[in-house]
Amino acid sequence: MTLAFIAALAYLLAAGLLARGVARDGHGRAWLLPTVVALVLHAALHVMTWREAGALDLHFFSALSLVGLGMAALTTLFGAGGRMAALGVLVFPIAAGVAVAYAMRGHVTAAEPLDWRLQLHAWCALLAYATLGIAAVLAVFLWAQERALRRREFHGWLRALPPLTELESLLFRTIAVGFALLTATLLTGVLFVENLFAQHLVHKTVLSVLSWLVFGGLLLGRWRRGWRGAKAVRWTLVAMTLLLLAFFGSQFVLEMVLKRV
Repeated sequence: MTLAFIAALAYLLAAGLLARGVARDGHGRAWLLPTVVALVLHAALHVMTWREAGALDLHFFSALSLVGLGMAALTTLFGAGGRMAALGVLVFPIAAGVAVAYAMRGHVTAAEPLDWRLQLHAWCALLAYATLGIAAVLAVFLWAQERALRRREFHGWLRALPPLTELESLLFRTIAVGFALLTATLLTGVLFVENLFAQHLVHKTVLSVLSWLVFGGLLLGRWRRGWRGAKAVRWTLVAMTLLLLAFFGSQFVLEMVLKRV
């Protein structure tokens, strides 16, 4: 519990430093240290819990926390290497919240061991969720940037973002990586998961495939028809909503409502 709260405070400190930097037209590097501390503690929280449980834990809050950790790590990589540190203003508080939620409600006394094939499937899924989650945040940023420019509202936070075309290009590159990871998730599911269309898995499978089709259609539309702007934002958010419902929506119902672990 202590690790989670310290990690959450470090995340929030980093987000605060970034927000202050954005307001002052330049975020600097002060946010990096608390972010690294938060990432290390967040990861340590999961490692310690896995050792106690004796296996990889992928229940609702654990998976949610791992996706938040992945999004925070990707944000740190993006921010340290370019002008996308502003992502942390949204992503780091999310990571803080899911880390605390996991520490408070996510621990299990024992988890069912997974063989390497199912672990590969699970890690592909978590990486896909984290990457496409970043794409969803980028889509929100793109929408806000386009809206502000259309209205000629030149806010200070606009200068913290890359130019519109660069942000749009980053969005589609991120979607392409996430789409590849989602494809790997579906393929490993077909190959390694028994009864993929069993009653408790069919909705996850169908929604995941629908999300894959929407993301694939968006990439195809970008390549063949030059889709961009509001259309790209809309379909990115639709696809991400389907993906969230595929696992987290169904797991929430199973674990929180029906109390099936």
